[in-house]
Amino acid sequence: MQKYLYILLAASFIYGCQQPSENQSSTSIIDTLSIAKHIEVLASDDFLGRKPFTEGEVKTLAYLKGEFEKYGLQPGNGDSFFQEVPLVELDCKPSSELIIEGGQEPLSLEWRSEFVSFTERVEEKVTLESSELVFAGFGIVAPEYGWNDYEGLDVEGKTVIVLVNDPGFGSEDSTFFKGETMTYYGRWTYKYEEAARQGAAGIFIVHQTAPAGYPWNVVQNGWSGASLFLDQAEGGYQPAIQGWVTRDAAIKIFEASEVDMRNFVEKARSKDFKPVSLGLTASTFVENGIKKDVSQNVIAKIEGTERPDEVIIYTAHWDHLGVGPVVDGDSIYNGAHDNASGVASMLCIAAAFANQEVKPKRSLVFLAVTAEEQGLLGSKYYSANPVYPTSKTVANINMDGMYYMGLMKDLTVIGYGQSELEDIAGGLAAEQGRYLYPDSEPEKGFFFRSDHFQFAKVGIPAFYAYGAYEAVDGGVAYAKEVRDAYNVEAYHLPADEFTLEETDWKMAGMQQDVELFYELGKVLGNSEDWPEWKEGSEFKSIRDAEMGH
Repeated sequence: MQKYLYILLAASFIYGCQQPSENQSSTSIIDTLSIAKHIEVLASDDFLGRKPFTEGEVKTLAYLKGEFEKYGLQPGNGDSFFQEVPLVELDCKPSSELIIEGGQEPLSLEWRSEFVSFTERVEEKVTLESSELVFAGFGIVAPEYGWNDYEGLDVEGKTVIVLVNDPGFGSEDSTFFKGETMTYYGRWTYKYEEAARQGAAGIFIVHQTAPAGYPWNVVQNGWSGASLFLDQAEGGYQPAIQGWVTRDAAIKIFEASEVDMRNFVEKARSKDFKPVSLGLTASTFVENGIKKDVSQNVIAKIEGTERPDEVIIYTAHWDHLGVGPVVDGDSIYNGAHDNASGVASMLCIAAAFANQEVKPKRSLVFLAVTAEEQGLLGSKYYSANPVYPTSKTVANINMDGMYYMGLMKDLTVIGYGQSELEDIAGGLAAEQGRYLYPDSEPEKGFFFRSDHFQFAKVGIPAFYAYGAYEAVDGGVAYAKEVRDAYNVEAYHLPADEFTLEETDWKMAGMQQDVELFYELGKVLGNSEDWPEWKEGSEFKSIRDAEMGH
């Protein structure tokens, strides 16, 4: 209890040392002490890093349900606060080599150093056996851009090699796709999904650090060992083998082919590109250890007073990485920033609406999703199995990794230019004395790396933002220093902890963001308008079809 009181007092002190901006109200709907309390609990060692299928999940679910009940919220899934999410853990053990044949001599690529592979098929052993290799450019089918890398190609039984990102990256043409800004089609998950739709037996993505947004060691570590997937007993087709190859390994493959593959990136970027068989075959296998279990999304609601069937959904993922390898004497991956901060923010918004005397006209849903760290699985499951119809869902507001730099001048919008939600948020930010700022690294595709993306994929306008670019005290340089330090020292490491005795969690900026998201929900909840995707968004046609436009 003493430690808890210390943290609250410290948070109060840190907030109190910062003066509100000219346009910021001194009367706050959201208080930093409540945010701090939730983070301190959820990111404590007692919660064991909140990994699905562990005691950490049991404690997290009980805490969230208890808080929602305490605020007086209703169960969000019929008479339950939970939605079961069936998951399967596949402990993939790939072959140590990828054999390429058909050239003058067989080529053997080495696992981890030159390729990684896995499967989503729930089978004890999955094999590629002399599968024809085809270079399919960027592996994209994008009608709105007049682009189809699979045109005229039957890939049944074949393995495709595709490039990471999309043709706009590196083209020096901001009107080609979206230039340096990654589109949905550039994300690696899309490449695998499209290969599945095309019926490919296998797919390997060519890794390059700049267009991928991360080095090869991230790929190595991310696809080694056990991973969780949705357990879709009657799900759609999956390629037998999915994976990555290094650029150097891809060049080895291309050099073994009799096809002229010089300048392969430039060729793939041409609108005249046609997929080409390399005259080679690929062979490899993956063995699986299989374990099935059920995790839970947590759902609560505040029913609308006039149009309860129309909903605004707030999301934050409750999970983190659990207990893992020891780093600097610590093995608990607490996930304070990622994402106890987002869950704490959502809880405070729920409490604020619950305390409102007059409730919004539309319903508000608070959805804490599981297994984000395993590939946005909880939100993916919800989007495929919505409790509230997609056509009646007005918007999604997502909170993931709320920053702690003190008062901020900006609101950085991830996926800037995508939807009209940012226009509403821009007016609210201006009332706080802040300005909207586009993601400073759009080429890394952050819009596709958190739970709001699963809502976007089914057409629901989704908003993801936080103050992260310019701090009131310290400016742009200080904000960058905090972001860089977190990414190097704490991201997905045990050092992501909430300990105000040792770190400098300045809560006022987080409070700004939470109040803005509260006000955004309030505006949407009392409006009759339906925010739309903007022209040029790859999600606009999905929403238009859903709404019958």
